[in-house]
Amino acid sequence: MDKLPDAPSTARNRDPICEHLQRLLADSRHVLEVGSGTGQHAVYFAPRLSHLTWQTSERRQNLQEVQAWLAHSPADNLPAPLELDVTGAWPSLQVDTVFTANTLHIMPTSAVETFFRRLPEVLQPDGQLIVYGPVKIEGQYIGPGNADFDVWLKQQEPHRGIRDLEWLDQLAGEQGLTRVENNYLPANNQLLVWQKHTENTY
Repeated sequence: MDKLPDAPSTARNRDPICEHLQRLLADSRHVLEVGSGTGQHAVYFAPRLSHLTWQTSERRQNLQEVQAWLAHSPADNLPAPLELDVTGAWPSLQVDTVFTANTLHIMPTSAVETFFRRLPEVLQPDGQLIVYGPVKIEGQYIGPGNADFDVWLKQQEPHRGIRDLEWLDQLAGEQGLTRVENNYLPANNQLLVWQKHTENTY
């Protein structure tokens, strides 16, 4: 690629996300990032989490963007990206953490459901799921900007949209995951954490 792809929001949100990841992933050894986008998050997080392997993944049509960033900013703990379409075949691997950012409101509703159903294929029994992005809580938007964003998403594709946290909790619960954290980050986004075999929720 002549020019590296750029997702401007990455530069704005990577530090707040990374601060939480350094805490949440202190004991992690293998992370699968679902929907790595341009790969900019991965090349920023991986060197700052050198104790673990950060495995990127994307749909076939987007893999080139991730590959370009990994070639530009390689790291020893950042292997080649894997092809992963949530609704298709998942790679054969086991990880202790699944991370995804800014994906659940872009995926169709059915794909979000499939994403949660497929988690047990890759997530170890005591693993965790970390999700970054906007959500609604008890039907309410975190900020007015999210309401406008939700309208825009649905205009692009009716099955897209900012998801209800309670619905995500339900989908996670069906796979034995319990939400243990809800962190408020800048720009009306959340960093949500679901854990296997825990009882406390916040």
